[in-house]
Amino acid sequence: MSAEHESIPPWYKQFWPWFLIGLLASSVTFSIVYLALSIHFYDGTVEQDYYKQGLAINKQLAKQEHARDLGLEAVMRADPRTGDIVIDLQGERRPARLFLELIFPTESSRDRSLILEHIRDGRYVTMIDEPLNYRWYLHLQPAKGQDAEWRLTGEAHFPSDDEIALVPGL
Repeated sequence: MSAEHESIPPWYKQFWPWFLIGLLASSVTFSIVYLALSIHFYDGTVEQDYYKQGLAINKQLAKQEHARDLGLEAVMRADPRTGDIVIDLQGERRPARLFLELIFPTESSRDRSLILEHIRDGRYVTMIDEPLNYRWYLHLQPAKGQDAEWRLTGEAHFPSDDEIALVPGL
């Protein structure tokens, strides 16, 4: 009987208890690392007033419908070498300036707002200080924010030498 007890090593010298402890320890470690990374890299995609923004969708649709009624369409070109952005607006309205919002799909901190000045015959220009990369959503309006009478929308993949169509809703 004493020979039998001597052949079984104590628990801390066996494989299975350490395997189970390792599984538990790795899951706790992974959870802590994941929590720290999610706090550090919070992208802010969900706004605090998301309910109000959801209710405002009818206003945005009405702006796009108004742009359609006015026959507004635009073509945008962005030169990746010089940073020039040129928009040719067609339709009944030609305000003194246009506001272009460049919206990055996943990081609101990368969103940009640009003011384009009217130079002649529906052509508007501005410059951007750093090159654009990846996919962006575009909103073109005659006024900044909710005060705009109409809105054209589009989507672009930068850098690109192609023309980008901005239309009254996608």
